[in-house]
Amino acid sequence: MRRSFSFEPYSAEFAEDPYFVYARMRRECPVYYHEEWDTWLFSTYEDIRTLVMDERLGRTMDHVLTPGELAGYRKKHNWAAAPEHSRYVKTSIIDSEGELHGRLRKAVFKVFTTVGVKQLRDYVQGLINRQIDSVESEKEIDFIEDLIAPIPGFVIGQMLDVPERDRPRLRAWSENIVQFFEPERTAAHRELAERATTEFAAYLAELIAIRREEPGDDLISEMIIWRDGDAHLDRDELISTAMTILMAGHGSTIDALGNGMLALLRYPEQLAALRAEPGLIHTAVQEMFRYEPPLPYFHRYALEDMEYKGHAFQKGTKLGFLYASANRDGACFDAPDSFDIRRNPNRHLAFGGGVHHCLGSHLARQNMVIMFNAILRRLPGLRLATAVERLEWRPGIQSRGLASLPLRVS
Repeated sequence: MRRSFSFEPYSAEFAEDPYFVYARMRRECPVYYHEEWDTWLFSTYEDIRTLVMDERLGRTMDHVLTPGELAGYRKKHNWAAAPEHSRYVKTSIIDSEGELHGRLRKAVFKVFTTVGVKQLRDYVQGLINRQIDSVESEKEIDFIEDLIAPIPGFVIGQMLDVPERDRPRLRAWSENIVQFFEPERTAAHRELAERATTEFAAYLAELIAIRREEPGDDLISEMIIWRDGDAHLDRDELISTAMTILMAGHGSTIDALGNGMLALLRYPEQLAALRAEPGLIHTAVQEMFRYEPPLPYFHRYALEDMEYKGHAFQKGTKLGFLYASANRDGACFDAPDSFDIRRNPNRHLAFGGGVHHCLGSHLARQNMVIMFNAILRRLPGLRLATAVERLEWRPGIQSRGLASLPLRVS
């Protein structure tokens, strides 16, 4: 490891162009210890692809700790300071392992298969059509706020059968909970996340009580009746899983759409090719996820003492995977910094891997295909209303997205 290298993911320079930093990491220190986070960071495709499949690593250590060790861990990390967030978010399907993870995943798996997500096609098509109706007569719009931001909350609200009047509330709950995942969080972040978790959990508890009495054709009803032998989901697991589906699919979809639109506008020859050959939309969407993934970082823990490529990691060591860096690794991708809608195969890591491969990947790709098809067909004159250099990227490492994307609609 070269001491001269400094990883500063909250700087304005990193937000503007993290890929310059990632390229240097891959060259100089592909396994880098970030002292401030007490985390080993991996940046190459080979290492990350290998380690996400390694069963010696997990998103949590709960299942390999004794009750005393678990209590000590939670005390050390101050779980009591945000009891509702700890109760529903830190033990979710994303942050669980072993039998618990398998049971939670099975309970919702069929809804997220390619067959399951097809049931949402018409609803998503109607949503994007109404959003386009509302902006097509405008001269200039913010692509994010004016066009796409309301859609993910309404789609997930449809899955959960949240009353339509309440669906706008889902966005605020999701954003306020998710911001607490950033490594450099503050007490203010914690208070905001705790308040949002408390409100959303209470709302879901009421919704679950209604569905127990009057089940419907929705995901909450499906989770209530799900059984696998003697296994079923208890109240907290129902709330946690519904909450996680919103958190995992809301902000990331907004970011993926904004990032994808910007990529098309920055590469006009690719946009022209897609307009000329709409069937390329499927590989184009895959390339959007590779080129500018909305979730560029995830971590796991060593569940036992282990060694990897000469590095010894003790049980409990935190390992961070820079998916966005892996997706620009020239050892795996030709011309990795170019946006190519015909790229095939495209074995990107935007959806992770192993037992924690993103459950909503089919839904994410389907929604992107539907929405970009509609946007490019009905708004053919979209173009940037400002210089690329003036666009503002939100700082941080957990997500990658634009604060706004001003476009002209001629």
